[in-house]
Amino acid sequence: MSHPAFLPELQDAPPRTAGGWKVTIYNNDYTAQEDVFDALIRATQCDLQEAQIEIWEAEAYGKAPVHFAGRQECEMAAQIISGVGVKTEVTPEWDA
Repeated sequence: MSHPAFLPELQDAPPRTAGGWKVTIYNNDYTAQEDVFDALIRATQCDLQEAQIEIWEAEAYGKAPVHFAGRQECEMAAQIISGVGVKTEVTPEWDA
């Protein structure tokens, strides 16, 4: 005779994050796209295609998340990106 299997209770857990922080860039009309491509690639180690997508998103929506990691790594990436004139923001990955 078989016995029913019971699943463990699921608890409300906070969302799991990789590093817990993110870098967001904001669109502007004065920084050359080539400078932004270069800064994104240097700061986040992404490829050109990903940088193009992130810039498109910032242009279309006014802002775009571009990097997810620990706080220190995000702050270093934001410093590189803001060095070319792009407004950046480092915030927790998930709003509490």
